[in-house]
Amino acid sequence: MNDEAASFEDAYHILIEKLVRWYELLVSHLPNAVAALAIFGVFFLMASIARRVGERLFARAFDTGAIAQLVSTILKIAILLLGLFIGLGVLGLQKTVLSLLAGAGIVGIALGFAFQDLAENLIAGITMGIRKPFKTGDLIETHGELGHVQSLNLRNSILINFSGQRIIIPNKEVFQNKLVNYSQTGERRVEISVGISFDSDIENAAKVAKEAIEADCGDWLHPDKEVEAYALSFDASSIGLKVRYWIKYPGEKTYYAAIHDGVASIREAFREHEIEIPFPIRTLQTSERLALEIQEKEYAHS
Repeated sequence: MNDEAASFEDAYHILIEKLVRWYELLVSHLPNAVAALAIFGVFFLMASIARRVGERLFARAFDTGAIAQLVSTILKIAILLLGLFIGLGVLGLQKTVLSLLAGAGIVGIALGFAFQDLAENLIAGITMGIRKPFKTGDLIETHGELGHVQSLNLRNSILINFSGQRIIIPNKEVFQNKLVNYSQTGERRVEISVGISFDSDIENAAKVAKEAIEADCGDWLHPDKEVEAYALSFDASSIGLKVRYWIKYPGEKTYYAAIHDGVASIREAFREHEIEIPFPIRTLQTSERLALEIQEKEYAHS
């Protein structure tokens, strides 16, 4: 019994000594702990304010709210981590800070390899949000697809084509490939090819075509661009005339409606001025006709 009592008493004294040491350690580090908590609290407040302000600023910089929220969240996390590391430094836990930084670096590399496609699409989306190669509603052609931009999110660019189909393209494919924006300049050129007969007056035909476009389509033509008409080729049964004019795009007329009106105007004007639009001419020779010609030639030489 005495041995048991002695063992219990020793354990009690050891426990008391440990508690006293912890208490002394806590008291000695209490000012630093309070300072660390205060620093982290200040940084937490700064991070919250930075996120709210950032969302407003980035919403103006980016066309999509998702990217603005993501960048604001990243900014908040960066400020919080900075406050955490400074607080740990105040507590004298520099080794812990270094270990956390090393661990974060290793985890970041591992996640980068594991989610490489996701990271590429995310970075491409943020980059396009900054550069703004297009905005919602623009008509673009990219990655073999043509359509109006519906939205840009963190992973994909979403288009609506002329058939009403929804096309989802990864951001990295849009970023890495050629992109044609038909809406950004505010204008678009329409080209119409028409054939005139070899007997037609080329200058007169070009003049009639230009006047027809200017008279019938003047309300929606681009005010600073002239209508042009040129004879550009000798075709099989006609002279190729190319009529070019610019429209405000997007504007009152769609691209195909502008082509339709132009074709109708040129056809009617050519009819009024008796300018012929010839049909293609093909000469066909049958085997019997060829045999007859051969016989006639042989008879002529005999």
